Amino acid sequence: MVHLPPATTILQVIPDLNSGGAERTTLDVAKAVVAAGGTALVASQGGQMVPELEALGAEHIVLPVKSKNPAVLWKNAARLAEIVTKRNVSVLHARSRAPAWSCLWAARRTKTPFVTTYHGTYNQSNALKGWYNSVMARGDAVIANSHFICRLIEERHPFAKGKITVVQRGSDLKGLLPENVSALRLQALKDQWGIPAGRPILINMARLTAWKGQRIVIEAMALLKDKTLTDPIAILAGDAQGRDGYVAELKKLVADNGLQDKVRIVGHCADVPAAMALADIAIVASVEPEAFGRAAVEAQAARVPVIVSDLGAVPETVLAPPDTSENERTGWRVAPGDPRALADSIIQVLSQDDEEKKQVADRALAHVRKNFSVETMCARTLDVYAGLLGT
Repeated sequence: MVHLPPATTILQVIPDLNSGGAERTTLDVAKAVVAAGGTALVASQGGQMVPELEALGAEHIVLPVKSKNPAVLWKNAARLAEIVTKRNVSVLHARSRAPAWSCLWAARRTKTPFVTTYHGTYNQSNALKGWYNSVMARGDAVIANSHFICRLIEERHPFAKGKITVVQRGSDLKGLLPENVSALRLQALKDQWGIPAGRPILINMARLTAWKGQRIVIEAMALLKDKTLTDPIAILAGDAQGRDGYVAELKKLVADNGLQDKVRIVGHCADVPAAMALADIAIVASVEPEAFGRAAVEAQAARVPVIVSDLGAVPETVLAPPDTSENERTGWRVAPGDPRALADSIIQVLSQDDEEKKQVADRALAHVRKNFSVETMCARTLDVYAGLLGT
């Protein structure tokens, strides 16, 4: 059990609290702060996860921290400085670039320890972008959510060397086990998605944005259309977050390939364990590097075979040849943006016998239990806070 110094107040700042890995991590850490005897505050623009946050014993503060407008950033800095002073905030923790600038200015003004978590790869196509991104390496302590991201920070922002701690994302592994998902939850999701009995389910759990590779999944399903006897259904489960044009493109791609009965675009899924319990395969089809890749970890924790794009932090989360032997495999890695490679791997996984499936699932579960539990992630994050507070 991790304990924080008496009267510790942690203020995390994130643009909004809708779906996403950074958002889920924010809630997990807030819960851990409360459990460790501290006060957990979260400032954001709001979102669907706010009631869940408040149910954990944390307090939500509404601020327009999603804005990138320089005038708003400066006003947010003043607002945050006021909150820090009034609430005796011990540590200010920023989880995104725009609010991080406001947090940096507020932390300097109030002489408050400042933590950043470098959650993404962040586009850095020119010097101005590099300067904008650099705020995520300007914390008194910088958390990288994978070794891949740690190397990226050191390459881009050498001044941060010596301040970086790798804290890989963690998941609620116990809650993801299929035996902990009730038949009622499974049936509710089947009814919601209109899933017929007897067909393999392929789950792509990712927000609907082009770099997550939903097009690749649809194109792979088109290649599988006449090649498998099992007739799988692909479920694209994720929040569009206002990207209506992209959703329309996906629906057109489905229709153009005659896949209306083989691909479902179902929107946000609130019950990830139930979705995983329904799945025969989980697919992570990203075409740009994942900073970590929680979806791959959650699939392995749920004992679901996982196929992932081989880039970014994937070698840390999914073990596969040639980096490991076949007997150490925990999933399948394919070239990003290659629907043919994805289709071939889907056929390979669906063709496994029960014993092969069990062996891979056992190894995958052992791998994520050792490395990616939410308890480990939160304990390491609280250790960062405690280190800045001199305990």
